[in-house]
Amino acid sequence: MASIKKRELPSGNIAWRARYIDPEGQEHSKNFDRQKDAKAWLVDVESSMMDGTWVPPSGGRQTVAVAAATWLASHPDWTPSTRERNESIVKLHINPRWGTVRLASVQPDAVQQWLNGIELAPGSVRKIASAFKSILDLAVAHHRLGVNPAAQLVRPKQPLSQRRYLTGQQLETMADAAGYWQDLVLTLGYCGLRFGELAALRVGNVDLVRRRLNIEASVTEVGGKMEWGAPKTHQRRSVPFPDFLDGPMQRRTHGRPADALVWCTSVGTPLRIGNVRRDWFDAAAKAAGVEGLTPHELRHTAASLAVAAGASVLAVQRMLGHDKPSTTLDIYSDLFDSELDDVSARLAETRAGIMAGIIRARGQIEGDPQQCLGTGTSG
Repeated sequence: MASIKKRELPSGNIAWRARYIDPEGQEHSKNFDRQKDAKAWLVDVESSMMDGTWVPPSGGRQTVAVAAATWLASHPDWTPSTRERNESIVKLHINPRWGTVRLASVQPDAVQQWLNGIELAPGSVRKIASAFKSILDLAVAHHRLGVNPAAQLVRPKQPLSQRRYLTGQQLETMADAAGYWQDLVLTLGYCGLRFGELAALRVGNVDLVRRRLNIEASVTEVGGKMEWGAPKTHQRRSVPFPDFLDGPMQRRTHGRPADALVWCTSVGTPLRIGNVRRDWFDAAAKAAGVEGLTPHELRHTAASLAVAAGASVLAVQRMLGHDKPSTTLDIYSDLFDSELDDVSARLAETRAGIMAGIIRARGQIEGDPQQCLGTGTSG
């Protein structure tokens, strides 16, 4: 319900008081010197209510710091590492510049200028931009803002880095150099587990009969503490392991309780990726001629070896635990280039068969006198 009333102010001037009732039953009003300005204001209010962009007059007065705190508190689904990263972004980058700024005062050009001035790697700048946009997206959803001033940010391009895949020989050399941890390297390199998933794997998750590793958890070091959670994208899955790992898996699990970790420290605690790299992983990688290799790159190697063995996109997706096949294609599109070559070769074979059939048909027609003479009768 909206209305405009003419009022005479104590000064003797005339004012036009526009009022409306918001969706929650609260009344709002504003005085204007001219009636047409009051009408235009009510039209804008009614239009914003119709298209869902209406914001209470008090909404834009909330500061970015309050909106950021609301955003951080609204994501119980985040993994500990994701939470730590986003809290750090808010503390170190967003609040120092925007914390005391009211939401209504955030302007797109100022946000773009701020983003352009952040002297970090492009990937880090993109994460900061994504966090700021998400904070303001939530403010829009909560009717603190009508539109998101960070919606159209131009972000720095992520430079393309050459993904490294180990050959089978390199992987075997590295596994040999790892000594006691040989089977861990082979499991990462042939099964494609994330390191956190491997570190969280328990004896009860190993199915020796079906040759399956049942991935149900992940453990990651965050702020010096080991944080447990579900696998990334919450994709619990069953990953096959090749028969040459039968012996190592039996040795790692035989006679041990179901809740014991398959790979662990000497005192039974989860492996920390930093310690693993320092103690033996980096040395083994160097011995294989792939100095600087990370455990995650063995996951890429597993994808490469699976594709080379004829695995489909769907099979690789299920093995790696991606949320959908398109994710697998986006990450590993280069691995499937050979499939395009195969398609091209098969199409060439198909056309060759078609052309052979056409030539045979033409030869039959040319060799049959009845075909040349129609019915074979004369007038």
